[in-house]
This record gives sequence, C-alpha cells and structure tokens, in this order.
Amino acid sequence: MLKKLIAGISAYFLTIASAYAICPICTIAVGAGVGLSRWLGVDDTISGIWIGGLTISMIWWTINWLNSKNIRFFGRKPLIFISYYILILIPFYSTDIVGHPLNTLWGFDKLLLGIVIGSITFFVFGMWYFYMKKKNNGHAHFPFEKVVMPIAPLIILTILFYFITRV
Repeated sequence: MLKKLIAGISAYFLTIASAYAICPICTIAVGAGVGLSRWLGVDDTISGIWIGGLTISMIWWTINWLNSKNIRFFGRKPLIFISYYILILIPFYSTDIVGHPLNTLWGFDKLLLGIVIGSITFFVFGMWYFYMKKKNNGHAHFPFEKVVMPIAPLIILTILFYFITRV
C-alpha cells in the first residue's frame, strides 16, 4: 500500500503541469521544525516528518523559481524531485543515520518513514489548499491559510508520533 502511494505521488510530480509554490513563511517554519527537533533530541520519525515537509516545500520553490526565470528543459520536474531526495538521503546513509537495524518503527527505518509520511502529508495538504483556493474564486478562506494548511497536519503528526514512539 505504501509503495503504491509513493509511486502515485512520484508519478504526479513527474507529470505535474504547473508549479505551486508554498509561501516562504511555511518553508521557514518547516526548516525551523527540523532544526529544533534534532537539537532537542526528538525521535527520528518526528524529525523525518519535518524533513519530508521541508523537502516538498523546497521542490515546489525550485520549480517555481525555474518557471519565473523561464528555465525549461526536458525532465526538469522529475530531475528536481529525485535530486532533492538524493541530496538528502546520501548524507544520511553515509553517516549511518539511516539504516541502523535498531532504529525502526513498523519494520521501516524511523527517519525514512518520517520523511515519506511528512512528504506525502505536506504535498497532499498543500495541494488541498490550492484546490480550496481555486474553488473560492482564487481567495483564501482565512488569513495565513497558505501557511496553516500544510503546517498544521505536520504539527498534528508530530504530536501523534510523539505518543506512538514513546510506547
């Protein structure tokens, strides 16, 4: 099931027609969440959730920046998508942060599980924001909706996984 979901989201990024950038405040909030969680010694699953959200945010920002500069080339979106995850995962593997047999939850590496869950959640709720805005004649329903929509689910997941990993 998880493989199908990841494949579906990957296929979406490979075929997406236009880029939707998340606001800079959102990106900064996710980045702060990553730094804070690692500094506080928070469980890797929770750190991964924020790393996944930050990664999706940076992918959207990169695609949007390339669009604004009218830089287009074949395979641009898949290349950006794959590159960001490679740039994140290689250092984790090379420093043995990922892959330790005792650092697992439900049979998956905690950090990788968190990255996958965070990426999917941030993407889904970010796209939901754009859908809701489109249905509301291009207007947000409330101030800072663009920030709240993708960040609130990450906060909820953080709280949920805090209690899951404490058991």
